[in-house]
Amino acid sequence: MNLIEENFKNKEENKKKRTTRIILSAIVLVIFIIIAIIVYLMYLRNSQLRLTLDGVSNERLKNILIFEDNGTIYVPIKEMAAYLGYESYNGEYSNRSEDQNKCYIINENEVVNFELGEEKIYRLDLTENNKNYVYSYMKQPVKGIGGVLCISTQGMEEAFNVSFEYDKENNRIAIWTLPYLYKSYATRVLDYQYTELSNKFVNQKAILENELIVKGKNQYGVIGLDGTTILEAKYDNITYLPDTGDFLVENNKQVGIMSKNGETKVQIMYNSIELMDSDAGLYAVKKDNKFGVVDVKGNIVIYIENDEIGIDISKFSQNNIKNRYILADSLIPVRKDDYWGLYDKNGKQVVEYKYDSLGYVASNNKNALNLLVIPNYDVLVVCKDNKYSLLNSSGRELFAIVADDIYMTFSGGETHYYIAVNDQQMDAEDWLDEYGITTENKNTEQ
Repeated sequence: MNLIEENFKNKEENKKKRTTRIILSAIVLVIFIIIAIIVYLMYLRNSQLRLTLDGVSNERLKNILIFEDNGTIYVPIKEMAAYLGYESYNGEYSNRSEDQNKCYIINENEVVNFELGEEKIYRLDLTENNKNYVYSYMKQPVKGIGGVLCISTQGMEEAFNVSFEYDKENNRIAIWTLPYLYKSYATRVLDYQYTELSNKFVNQKAILENELIVKGKNQYGVIGLDGTTILEAKYDNITYLPDTGDFLVENNKQVGIMSKNGETKVQIMYNSIELMDSDAGLYAVKKDNKFGVVDVKGNIVIYIENDEIGIDISKFSQNNIKNRYILADSLIPVRKDDYWGLYDKNGKQVVEYKYDSLGYVASNNKNALNLLVIPNYDVLVVCKDNKYSLLNSSGRELFAIVADDIYMTFSGGETHYYIAVNDQQMDAEDWLDEYGITTENKNTEQ
């Protein structure tokens, strides 16, 4: 081979090597580009908000969340209700209407009422015979957004009995419903050597506070989610009290209240105990067929010597009364023998036992509706010898007991209140405004 041929051959080989290097470099570059694209797509995917409902991804539910600049997340009440197995309606459950400033949600276990601008929500347990509402507070009030009523996610936890977890760093939201959590823990208690998890609706709510009401061989106790003992399984029955976080315990047909720390708050000595008002911390108690009131520490507020505490509010369904134990904002109705008196929340008797009944029950007037209190004015209807008067929240009669009727009417979507004396009728709200018992200046007298 001559020098010319050898030189040519070397050039061809060098050219092939360069081509090979270029191809390899291109392949490496393409691989890097593909990896970069995959990493970017994963970044995009991970940077997007992901929401799961009971462990299952739910894009539609994610899209109804409303993020505010201050970090608060809101949800439309009615839309959220549909996802969580509730029905929803305008107005109030006990006083149904098309008022768009109010709404309520309902399922087989519970009703919850909301009102625009209010932090307090009222709930009614449909699984119990008791028809008394209880209430709780949200950190942010009900808000109107886009023409619909919305609550914060903290309010959603409170109202819908769910757990809401937001991992802001990883942009992940997990919502766990009470039925799902109950099923998850129902079998787990077997590992802790208990026979079953209480399926009573109010007891299921304890799960949201990391507590389980369990049954041993024959008796009930309370444990943590990890199986640690909170209350020993030595009680005939236990009922969770979600408003206070305590437990109503029963032994030998007598009940008391225990805290989650094992502290006896109310001695196990009563036939029944029922929460009257969580803000005031009062319980109605029954012992030997007599009734009284104790506070959250078991101290007697009203002696257990009465024949009735609270009033049957079923006759006054149109009056939208949520608490049968406390009327006109601060009056506790108490009956001894055949007469009714009134106490304040501190246990002071403000009205002696002298009234035949509380409230007006319509009879002859076909248009009249039963009336117990006039809302917004906090005044109570009382009756003696078939005559009527009104009391303010201090227990003072606003006029002598001379009225023949004090009643309400409902027509054309409007409610009116009337006082009838000697065949003359006056508008009760006009009279209350005229004499200084106004909605802005309640319970004062001119």
